[in-house]
Amino acid sequence: MNISAKTVMELRAKTSAGMMDCKKALTETNGDMEAAIKYLREKGISKAAKKADRETKEGKIYSYIHGNGKIGVMIEVNCETDFVAKNEKFNILCKNLAMHIAATNPIAISEEDIDPKIIESEKEIYKNKALNEGKPEKIIERIVEGQIKKFKQQNCLLDQEFVKDPDKAVKDIMNEAIMALGENIKISRFVHYSLGG
Repeated sequence: MNISAKTVMELRAKTSAGMMDCKKALTETNGDMEAAIKYLREKGISKAAKKADRETKEGKIYSYIHGNGKIGVMIEVNCETDFVAKNEKFNILCKNLAMHIAATNPIAISEEDIDPKIIESEKEIYKNKALNEGKPEKIIERIVEGQIKKFKQQNCLLDQEFVKDPDKAVKDIMNEAIMALGENIKISRFVHYSLGG
């Protein structure tokens, strides 16, 4: 199977594993990104994954008010030590995350955090839309599945395209920060305020 350099780079950005390890993981998993990440973790190669289980009791609550004063964000970003919490790179990360949330207004940090009622409601909407458009019954489930996947990607903070660099997801930015600062970093919670909202 021919694995493109772009796919290898994408896996490298997500795991910080070496280029050859990334290429091997993608070859072994037929180009399946999630399976390749799992493969690297199981082999103990993904450095960011190794840090993922470490406790994050320090950090910062960062607030951002958009220039027009009509949108505000508060976010709690945690790390392992007070030393990193005071680091300029960590503070830039907090600011970038808050600005991203101000621009995109996600509904959850990750897929697991979305209220199942919201997903069920969205499924119903997509199903009825497909039926109203006269789509064949046998493909409606696939259509709904695809729409739900897209909905999660657009509404889960970690899966969203990062506004400052749409070639990367927010989770890629987080992994880069983990590698640069040498500590586990997590987003614990956030609140998006809009005037009158």
